[in-house]
Amino acid sequence: MLTIKRSAENPILLPAPQSPWEAEAVFNPSVVEKDKLVHMFYRAVGKKPDGGEISVIGHTVSKDGERFPASGAPRASEAGNRTQFVVPEYDWEKFGCEDPRVTEFEGRYYIFYTAVREFSADGIKVAVAVSDDLQKVAEKHLVTPFNAKAMALFPERVNGKIAALLTINTDRPPARICIALFDKIEDLWSEEYWKNWYADIGKHYLDIEMTEKDQVEVGSAPIKTKEGWLIFYSYIYNYFAPPAIFGVQAMLLDFDDPRKIVGEVKRPFLVPEEEYEHYGKVPHIVFPSGALIRRSNVYLYYGAADTTCCVAIFKLGELLEELVRVARRQLQRFEKNPIIMPIGEHAWEAQATFNPAAIYENRKVHILYRAMSNDNTSVIGYASSLDGVHITERLPEPIYVPRADFERKGVPGGNSGCEDPRITKLGDRIYICYTAYDGKDPPRVAFASIPVGDFVAQKWDWTMPVLISPPGLDDKDACLFPKKIGGKYWFLHRLASDIWIDSADSLDYFDGEEHFLGGKILMRPRDTAWDSKRIGITAPPIETKGGWLLLYHGISKRTNHYNVRAVLLDLNDPSKILYRTHDTMLEPKMPYEKEGVVNNVVFPCGAVVLRKQLFVYYGGADKVVGVAMGDLQEIVSGLEHEARYHSKQ
Repeated sequence: MLTIKRSAENPILLPAPQSPWEAEAVFNPSVVEKDKLVHMFYRAVGKKPDGGEISVIGHTVSKDGERFPASGAPRASEAGNRTQFVVPEYDWEKFGCEDPRVTEFEGRYYIFYTAVREFSADGIKVAVAVSDDLQKVAEKHLVTPFNAKAMALFPERVNGKIAALLTINTDRPPARICIALFDKIEDLWSEEYWKNWYADIGKHYLDIEMTEKDQVEVGSAPIKTKEGWLIFYSYIYNYFAPPAIFGVQAMLLDFDDPRKIVGEVKRPFLVPEEEYEHYGKVPHIVFPSGALIRRSNVYLYYGAADTTCCVAIFKLGELLEELVRVARRQLQRFEKNPIIMPIGEHAWEAQATFNPAAIYENRKVHILYRAMSNDNTSVIGYASSLDGVHITERLPEPIYVPRADFERKGVPGGNSGCEDPRITKLGDRIYICYTAYDGKDPPRVAFASIPVGDFVAQKWDWTMPVLISPPGLDDKDACLFPKKIGGKYWFLHRLASDIWIDSADSLDYFDGEEHFLGGKILMRPRDTAWDSKRIGITAPPIETKGGWLLLYHGISKRTNHYNVRAVLLDLNDPSKILYRTHDTMLEPKMPYEKEGVVNNVVFPCGAVVLRKQLFVYYGGADKVVGVAMGDLQEIVSGLEHEARYHSKQ
């Protein structure tokens, strides 16, 4: 896990009242090494003669990257003075030069900055100052003909191309972080190049999950690591719906195709905590703008409260391990998804086929999926697969239909029936939990079973269902654990927005009249994560050496879309959480997940283990069935590692 240490020297650069050009603020630093010295470029704010403020780009030097000159003449322990490096000269920057990003590329130094011609979207663009020696500017160019900020050059060519990151439409949201590729350096400031590039803007976005309330900006220039291009960026939660939360996040881009994200941690690892980050010209800000690797440590430079320069230090290996571990537990979709789709000729499954349960028995995967007719009645259909991904059999009639009054349609045309099954083999029987709904009363959990032999033989003689959740309460997403633990049967279910856990001495305990599921809350939504609105289980838990692996779905208040995460439960006491992930394993990305009966949904109800791979079966957009796979050992070992780390804290 990542351990962040702020430098004891913070703030490493303070405003200098005796220097008018940097008397008000010095912040958003960017760094580059040359001749064993750290050169830092930063935004400096000073007073204009008319009383207003203007920004220039300052420059200073340090031997260790933490100790920089206070102001004026350097002390004996300091490496250099503080000077103005980039100042307004042209009409397109007459109101300031802001927020530099510096990169050494093929023997020259490129300092990208925000050029302000006027304080409107059309007057805020990217410019670049080029230097041969970091002593003076050799040339300057206006780069983008459109609104943009925060541009940074890759330090070497990528597949023969010059590459850069930039943030477009920062003042005309939504802002997006993009990739630009160039054949020659002069293309950087070619208006014709940018006109053609912007015409296909959708091809250049990095796929960073965000909402219309949030803001993103490129942080530091890319850093080459053994795992990919390391990028730090600013993610500002609720920027357009304050109070805003400024955070620093990281991702890895593919070596050969930097448009592809190969590792990502979707939560801030640095947020305002210290006094110098909370109080200043603009309070409660940490803003990343520079980074170096020194002796296997990352030195992340950032602006604090738009007033001072600071640095945080952490192990590169720890960050890469976390980024890679998160990437390795991502579920990979079957390339020929969806594997089950509605059949218009079958009235019972003409509208939708989704939310599948699954179990591996008799050398094949049995898939029980929710099917919906055009009059919104849900039943359960059957399909099977020998390899887990290709459907080898699909029955023309449903195998489970509404039989009790509590699941028969009570409102003409309204939703009703048997929804979202989860199945568990326990002993010589297969048990099913599903949502029973009549369209009038709150949905409840129904419970039935069938002998394993009858199930395999497709003799669908299920027991009559009994309601096992309390009346008058919206209760869904239930399952039975696949073994007894401590002599008890264990259940998971969802009441309101939370996942609950309960146990019983006997499965005959639930009689549909007096005894119902209850127990205690196992997990709640998290306001600071992307599962902030509601959570519920996916498939029944899977027993592993490290604990019970439980996948669960979450819905975000911010985007209202579904995503899948994991939690590891104690083997002997499943009410004890060992570790719960923050990052998603599966989220809506494909057209069949983003558009359907309900958009932006991935909703698993089944999972099996085949050939050491975890196969997860899910509904896409409440319309179709998909399957995604992951390495079970990678998933569980990562959770075990994080559980051990947190247990020591």
